[in-house]
Amino acid sequence: MKKKVAVLPGDGIGQEVMNGALDVLKAVGDWFGHEFEVVQGDIGGVAIDLHGNPLPSETLELCKKSDAVLLGAVGGPKWKDVPVHLRPEKGLLEIRKELGLFANLRPVSTFESLLSASPLKRNVVEDVDFVLVRELTGGLYFGKPSERRGKNKEVAVDTLQYERSEIERVVHKAFQLASKRRKKLTSVDKANVLETSRMWREIVDEVSGSYPDIEVEHLLVDVAAMKLVYQPKQFDVIVTENMFGDILSDEASMLTGSLGMLPSASLREDGFGLYEPVHGSAPDIAGQDKANPLAMILSVAMMLRHSFGLKEEAEMIELAVQEVLNAGYRTGDLWNLGNGPVVGTKAMSQFVVERLEADHALSSILSAYL
Repeated sequence: MKKKVAVLPGDGIGQEVMNGALDVLKAVGDWFGHEFEVVQGDIGGVAIDLHGNPLPSETLELCKKSDAVLLGAVGGPKWKDVPVHLRPEKGLLEIRKELGLFANLRPVSTFESLLSASPLKRNVVEDVDFVLVRELTGGLYFGKPSERRGKNKEVAVDTLQYERSEIERVVHKAFQLASKRRKKLTSVDKANVLETSRMWREIVDEVSGSYPDIEVEHLLVDVAAMKLVYQPKQFDVIVTENMFGDILSDEASMLTGSLGMLPSASLREDGFGLYEPVHGSAPDIAGQDKANPLAMILSVAMMLRHSFGLKEEAEMIELAVQEVLNAGYRTGDLWNLGNGPVVGTKAMSQFVVERLEADHALSSILSAYL
C-alpha cells in the first residue's frame, strides 16, 4: 500500500509528539510493506509567524492532495493578542470546514495499568470503553459573522443553526459505528429548550429505522454530563452536536486521568480523515522532552484503521502502547502511577517502536509454524 500523509506538527509540543508518531508509522510501514509518503505543512501559530495566516493556502492544498492528515497541536500565549480572525484555533475550524470533516470521533477507554490516574473510583472507570461522535461543521461555531456582535457593542449574538443533511450524515456515521461495537447509541441534545435539538431528536428517530438492531436512547446534555461521571460504563457510542460534543468530550477525557492518552479522528464520508491528540500545545513544557506522545501515536493507529483499512496494523500499535504501560514506563503527566521510571517523549516513543518490533517478530515466527 502507498499513501500520502500530510503532517502538520503545529505549535508547542506538536513537533515533539509528531516525531515519535512518525517513527511508529515508519516502523509499521517497513514491517508490513507499506509506503507512507510524509509531507509537512504549517498550521496554527507557527503558520501565523511564517505566513501571516493560521491556515495558509499551501497547507490546505497539501491536505487536499493527501490521503490523510496528522496534526499535532495549535495555539499558545504567544498569539493571544492577534486579531480574532487570525487566532491559531481559527486554522483548526477552517481546515475542518474546507476538508468537509463533519464527524469527530473520540474514543475513551481506560488502561488497566492507569486506572489509579482517574479522579474517579476504580469500580467506576474500570472497563470503560465508548466513542463520542461530535458533529464538526455546524452549530454555534459557524454562526454568520454579521450576527456575532450588535452594532452598539452592548449585545452579542451567536447563531445555532443546523441543516437536516448535516445532522443526518453524522447520525448515520454514529449508527454505523455502533453496529460494529456493542450496538447501543446514545443521542445527546437539549430538546426541552432548543428547536435545533428537537429537530436533532426527530432525525435520530427517523434514521434509527435503518438500523433496527441498534438500541437507541435520548439524553439531555445535562443528564449525559452527570452520567459520564457516575455511570460511564453504560455508554457505547454517543452522538451529539458541535458545542455539546466539545464540552462532553473534554469531560470524558478525564476518565482516563490524562489528556496525553487520548487520540481523535475527524472524518468525512469517503473515509478521508484528520487525526490528532485531544491535548493542546502545552507551551509550558515544549522543547523539554516531557510531553506524552501516546495520544499522537494512538491517533496514527486510528488513521490506519479508519482511512486506510489497516486493522491489524492499528491493533499492533494499540497493543504495543498497552505493553509499554504495563511494563511501568511513564511520562511526566503519569509520574505518580506505578513503580517504573519516568521517561521523556523520545524514550517513550522508542519503547513503543521496540515493542512493535518484538510483537512483529513473534507474529512472524508464529505464522511460519501455522
